[in-house]
Amino acid sequence: MGIKEKYQIIRKKIPDDVTIVLAAKKRTADEVAEAIDAGVTDIGENYVQEAQKMYEHLGKKAKIVRWHLIGSLQKNKINTALPIFDVIQTVGDFSIAEGIDKRVEKAGKKVIPVYIEINIGSEITKYGIKPEYKSILDLIKKISGNLEHLKVEGLMTMGPRFGDPEESRLYFKKTKEIFDEIKTFDLPNVSMKTLSMGMSNSYKVAIEEGSNMVRIGSAVFGER
Repeated sequence: MGIKEKYQIIRKKIPDDVTIVLAAKKRTADEVAEAIDAGVTDIGENYVQEAQKMYEHLGKKAKIVRWHLIGSLQKNKINTALPIFDVIQTVGDFSIAEGIDKRVEKAGKKVIPVYIEINIGSEITKYGIKPEYKSILDLIKKISGNLEHLKVEGLMTMGPRFGDPEESRLYFKKTKEIFDEIKTFDLPNVSMKTLSMGMSNSYKVAIEEGSNMVRIGSAVFGER
């Protein structure tokens, strides 16, 4: 079964109001082009340099989809990232948010949507802010009050990548609770509309727990 068929099967399984971000890490431009032809609207890349090459290789096709940075962003890659990405899902501290804000206009944009990345399992090997409600709210308030070129539009979390998807349920449930609480605040440049959680092995559980954006790669492309 090809990429087109796999994507269309998954798209039918997932509710229409849930966005599928196709995780394109280590994939070829031909594979991604086939997915775009199949109806993919959003592409996720983990690495800025890979995204830059992919964007260039896709040519006109690159401009008909939205690009999401779903891997951590290093400060020395911000200038390269901003012209490519429409959304940065991985803001986990104020220093990276501030670095992005300073460079948005130089990239020819007025505002860039960002999500706050939560390290929901508090794993040492993973990036993101700790899953403490007050810390997350404080970060969002600081961005809202100081950075005019960023719009906080949601939360993102990884959850365990492998193993029993049920083991992710409590993590997703906790992230949804934080998301709902933050939504009650009326803050400038904050519009909490996206909860990005769930991947190829866990998207069903994530959707059950309130995710409205999932990041899927291997379920469409097959294993690398």
